[in-house]
Amino acid sequence: MSEPVSNELIYSVLQKLQTDVADMKFDVRDLKVRVTMVEEHLGSSIIAISGVNSRLDRLNDRVERIENRLDLTDHA
Repeated sequence: MSEPVSNELIYSVLQKLQTDVADMKFDVRDLKVRVTMVEEHLGSSIIAISGVNSRLDRLNDRVERIENRLDLTDHA
């Protein structure tokens, strides 16, 4: 037969549960901070890549103008 559940047992289980929930809340807060940092880093990386692409586009335009002036392009 199973033993009766005592108030002390319930109390100890609830205390353990409360400690576990508090630990999880701390971990979730830490994860939120870390995700925010990753998002900020990703955003700055996208901005940097956009700047590089813009510079490459301007460089491509300049090379095309040089090719046209020197008549180095194919006239298809």
